[in-house]
Parts: sequence; structure tokens; C-alpha cells
Amino acid sequence: MTAAPRTLVVRLDSAGDVLLAGPAVRAVAAGSAYTALLCGPQGEQAARMLPGVDEVLVHDAPWVGLEPAAVSREETLRLLGELAERRFDRALILVSYHQSPLPAALLLKLAGVGWTAADSEDYPGALLDLRHHRRPHRHEALAALDLAEDAGFALPRGDDGALRVAAPPDTTGLTGAEPYVVLHPGAAVPARAWSAERAARAVVALAAEGHRVVVTGGRGERELTARVAGRHALDLGGVTDLRQLAGVLARARVAVTGNTGPAHLAAAVGTPVVSLFAPVVPAERWRPYGVPFVLLGDQRAACAGTRARRCPTPGHPCLDGIGDAEVLAAVAELSGGRTTDRPVGMNNLTETRKTAHQTTVTKGANERGVTR
Repeated sequence: MTAAPRTLVVRLDSAGDVLLAGPAVRAVAAGSAYTALLCGPQGEQAARMLPGVDEVLVHDAPWVGLEPAAVSREETLRLLGELAERRFDRALILVSYHQSPLPAALLLKLAGVGWTAADSEDYPGALLDLRHHRRPHRHEALAALDLAEDAGFALPRGDDGALRVAAPPDTTGLTGAEPYVVLHPGAAVPARAWSAERAARAVVALAAEGHRVVVTGGRGERELTARVAGRHALDLGGVTDLRQLAGVLARARVAVTGNTGPAHLAAAVGTPVVSLFAPVVPAERWRPYGVPFVLLGDQRAACAGTRARRCPTPGHPCLDGIGDAEVLAAVAELSGGRTTDRPVGMNNLTETRKTAHQTTVTKGANERGVTR
């Protein structure tokens, strides 16, 4: 009988990218004696929350990120030493549809990793043992899982393939016990978020409709969240780390957020998402996965598919043009029209995840995808 391998999964980039890799990581862990995840600094907190990960390795790779690190011989040699020391038998390199896995593949070969697989449109030469081609229009979570399965790793029986994180903490002390809707106004890429003024108007509209609103954001977003929350919402900007944010999202009836990490974190704890989705990247690949969602935003805007970081059109019409009535209708649809609390627990999450692939899309000026 062949011994289970020691396997490394590589997923660099942001926390959201790491969360989307979760199902593939669990598949790898089910077929491995030891599973490590190599991520970047922005993804470390998310990596430490993924089930199935025995060890997290961190490398600030100079070929990824909005502000990539400088190329460093010292840091590269440090990484090679760490990888060689662990004697991995196999490795999977997970990348987004527009990225190349070959820089990472070269380092893995130099570190002595015996067998490496990745999606690659570029000719890999001797760098990959399995050159995988992703299926067209595939969601990022499914593309990663496809690679894992073709590399010989399958999800264990009873695993539905949804996003998942370790049980988040009880954050009732931060939010209070009353039911609430989360609004997360920020994003690392400004083109993927509402303007502060538009987000503040949405808070007022939600509060007027009877919703208690909790505004969330990172430490660098305190000024933004204070402006958005105003007198109408609870401001938790800068108060939570990623694990605590998971707890806040887990108790929310609905999360309203742009295409950013908290959207995927909400999905990982089973919370429905009103997705304010700018079309700079395709929604079919990056929309909320595995939970009920409503997609708002003009998916036919001029910036579609450009991966622009800042909106090229004055007024940011694809997102700021979303009306309050659309937001309120989406929140009502996902919460069943209630302003009372919904139970949070595994039964609730399981029922939610059963709807993961039952998606209908109604096209118009604002494309909406609703899972039922």
C-alpha cells in the first residue's frame, strides 16, 4: 500500500483567494499525510482558518499583489530552505485564471518537490508534472477543486465542497444580540467598492427600513467606516481581525459588500450576500460561492473585463448607480423579508449550502444572480 504523500498547496495573493481555495485544500488534506499551505502575508489569517491545513508557510512573492515585494535573493533562499527541509512529495499551485504558476513552479523544483501540478496556459517545460487546463468560465473555487481532483485528490464523503472556515468566535459582545445586516464598504481595489457617499446613503436607507446595520472594515479603513456608519449604524471599523470578522458575519442575516475578501468570508460562514459587483473582473469566476446571493451592478459597463483598479468612468456608475430600492429588495429577498434574527448553526448552514449550484440569472441593466 502506497503511503499518503506530504503535500504542499500554494495559493498566494489575498485572503479572498485563499478562502476560495478552501475546498481544494480539504480535498488535498483528505488524501495526504501532511498538508501545508504556502500563502502571502495578505492571505495568512485566512490560511490559518482553513480546515485541513497542518502548517502555514508565508512568502511575500514579488510576482503577485497590488504592491509586490522587491526581488530578494535572501528571502528566496530562505523559502527554498524551508521547502526543502519539509520534503514534500507533491505540490499543487493554485492561481487565478489570468496568472502564471511558473515562477512558483520553478522554486518548487529547485526545493526538490517531487511532483507539481497547476493550471497553465504557458508552456511549462520541465516545471510541471501535470499541466492542467481549466474549464471555460469556471468559478475560481471550482477551478481549484478541478485541479485537485485531476491530481488525484477528492473531497471526502459528506463534504459538499462549499467554502468553510474553522468555527468563528462568539462576537455578540461586539455587535449586541439584536439581529443586524452587515455593510462592508471598503475594498483593496477601489473600483470594486461603492464610494463612501453612496455607502452612507445605503446605511440610511437600510436603517429607515427597520434594519440594524453593522459597518465593518480593516484598521486602515476607520475613517471610511465612521463616515459610512454616521448616526445610523454600529461602526466596527478597525475593531476586528479576520477571525472576529467571521464571527460578525456568521451572525448577520445578510452581508452587503463589494467583490472583496469579506464576501467570500461571509460565504464561508453561510451568510447570504448582496454582492455589489463591478465588472472589472467576471462575476462568473468571482461571485459569492455556495450561498444565496443577489448580484447588483451593471455587468455591461465599459470597464468590463479590464481588471481596472480605479473606475475609469466619472461617477462610478456601475456601482454607485445602484438604487436604494434595489439594495432593499435584495436584502429582503435574502432575509425572507424579515428584520428578526435567523438562527446560526450547522443545520442552517447545511440547508444554505444545498442551494450552491442552483443559480438563475436575470439579465438587464443590472444583472442579478439569485440562488434559491
